[in-house]
Amino acid sequence: MNDFSLLLDRLMELLDRLENLLPPAPKQTDWQQQAFRWRKLGTRGYLQSIPHPHCLYWEDLLCIEEQKATILRNTQRFLTGNPANNALLWGSRGTGKSSLVKALFQRFRNQGLRLIEVDKEDLVDLPEILAIIQDRPERFLLFCDDLSFGAGESQYKTLKAVLEGSLSAVPENLLIYATSNRRHLLPEFQGENQEARWVDGELHPGETVEEKISLSDRFGLWVAFHPFTQEQYLKMVRHWIERLGGRPEEEIETWQKKALQWALTRGSRSGRTAWQFARDWVQLPVQTA
Repeated sequence: MNDFSLLLDRLMELLDRLENLLPPAPKQTDWQQQAFRWRKLGTRGYLQSIPHPHCLYWEDLLCIEEQKATILRNTQRFLTGNPANNALLWGSRGTGKSSLVKALFQRFRNQGLRLIEVDKEDLVDLPEILAIIQDRPERFLLFCDDLSFGAGESQYKTLKAVLEGSLSAVPENLLIYATSNRRHLLPEFQGENQEARWVDGELHPGETVEEKISLSDRFGLWVAFHPFTQEQYLKMVRHWIERLGGRPEEEIETWQKKALQWALTRGSRSGRTAWQFARDWVQLPVQTA
């Protein structure tokens, strides 16, 4: 009996050590929250709630009215149970692609819309994410920000299968919105054009180009974002100066000149640049007790 007790104690000690080496069990999803981020613990993933998501408001998005109208209509269809398309928001940096998705969530979060942010590296876990949400009553917007793939990366194949092509049906309570600077999400090389061939008088792209185009083709909506003009940029600067509590009607010539110089140093007349300049320009009066 003494030998058995000693063996049992040794086994319990060994189990305690092994337990310390194992990753903790994923946390239970807090469905009372409205925004989530997919996280990994070892090989296991879970939906981490975001109690204080970044809030952007619809009225703060200027000079992209056509893009706003397209995404708004598609999202409203989704929320009312009508057919809707997954969307690829692509174009120049700083033109409002990510901001539009965040503002959309802020606008509809109290109408049942939930946001799930997934990093590119975790797209291989999409089937697991779909299994978690497929029986939930909420409507989920799966958000992939700044999405693009290198020549040797293969995560896009999972996304491609989920968008269209897998035997498993995508839950009707899920919509995918992705943003990218690339329309086709994958790098394009000059040599790939040499694969093109003429067939019965028609030019057909090569297999490599077809593979790349087939991914973006699976998004039902392509929403393009273009660089802003100088007039549009200054309009956004004025908006943000006022939004941050400044007085844009004062020193107009000065702040316009400084704003253009600011954009020149950044190499971009974008909404992001306008917001950053306004934060640097506005000086609120010091509150005294």
